[in-house]
Amino acid sequence: MIRRFVVCAAAVLFAVICIQGGSGCTSAQDEDGPKTLPAVKLVEAFPELSFELPVFLTADGADDDLLYVVGQNGKIWRFKNDRDTKRKDVFLDISDRIPGDRHNEEGLLALAFHPKFKENGYFFVTYSQHDPRRGLISRFTWDKQKDKVDPDSEKIILRVDEPYGNHNGCTLMFGKDGFLYASFGDGGLAGDPKENGQDKSTLLATILRLDIDKTADGKNYAIPEDNPFKDEKGAAPEIWAYGLRNVWRMSFDREEGTLWAADVGQNAYEEVDIIEKGGNYGWNKREATHAFRNGKKTDEMIDPIVEYDRSKGISITGGYVYRGKKFDKLKGVYLYADYAMGRIWGLKYDLKDKKLVVNEQIGWSPRATISSFGEDAAGELYACGHRVNTIYRVVVKGDEED
Repeated sequence: MIRRFVVCAAAVLFAVICIQGGSGCTSAQDEDGPKTLPAVKLVEAFPELSFELPVFLTADGADDDLLYVVGQNGKIWRFKNDRDTKRKDVFLDISDRIPGDRHNEEGLLALAFHPKFKENGYFFVTYSQHDPRRGLISRFTWDKQKDKVDPDSEKIILRVDEPYGNHNGCTLMFGKDGFLYASFGDGGLAGDPKENGQDKSTLLATILRLDIDKTADGKNYAIPEDNPFKDEKGAAPEIWAYGLRNVWRMSFDREEGTLWAADVGQNAYEEVDIIEKGGNYGWNKREATHAFRNGKKTDEMIDPIVEYDRSKGISITGGYVYRGKKFDKLKGVYLYADYAMGRIWGLKYDLKDKKLVVNEQIGWSPRATISSFGEDAAGELYACGHRVNTIYRVVVKGDEED
């Protein structure tokens, strides 16, 4: 998958020691609070509900009162966006299509609703398959009259072969241009042994951009005319950006339209990137701003706007630029976290001058395992507690009652 949910026993032990303030580590809970940005905390959003291995939360764009949570084992739940709700319904169940012997990073990973979901009932998911091992982007159809989804309504949009069980992606989302964006990791193992990062002939280690409202060349999608490598010989025309090791969660800023991505590192650095059309982000020649195995940087390689090393965390979870209405102090701040260490950071970036304004730790999850952030219809932020089966609201300390 696009990030490692269970990194390894040694790494998890390292994370626990660090969170508890072990020797040689900076304790997340003992650090001074942010100096510029507001401090945030996680509050249980739906105390009466539990979700098995939640990896994503979103709204459908049609009914502002509903939320959806993706479970890694193959279920999508739908429920009312109400703190006191006690009911959740299974919106889609494809658990029988998820490999029983799946890798920790495989499963049902992403969900995106078509911009015209209310009219056509289309939504898209990414999940893992074996025999052969691959990642699928599939479309399902919600029957508005029956208010149900038939699992047999599946239409496979794209298959991406995966050589290994990790780094198999994906985030799915629609841009304001109406096209579907999808991120895929480098195919796994360690160090990118297939050297997919700098290979534009593969769909691995990339962000893709697809027109799923058209079909062409025998495929269940078409290539947008302005995709950067559409006419480059030997390059996959689906690619929007490449040289990305393992993007685990990307998002569009609702106001600015900027595409943000968090790229999980190898053994030394995690990074936050702003994705540009045709951008090369350096993997596997670079890990963040540093040479990887003596790799050389070329002029075309784009540096991250933020990186952090192993003293701060071991597996980044990308988030969102806050555009909700409840917390004025948080507006325009991009939030992200570390899955294993539980730290939550906020940053502001000057798009005009292309410079970082501030980047601070603004909170933390004492129970760690933030697998994803999510937005409701109003732009309020949530966090998925992966291993604790809980959804949290992200709130500014002092601005809302516990």
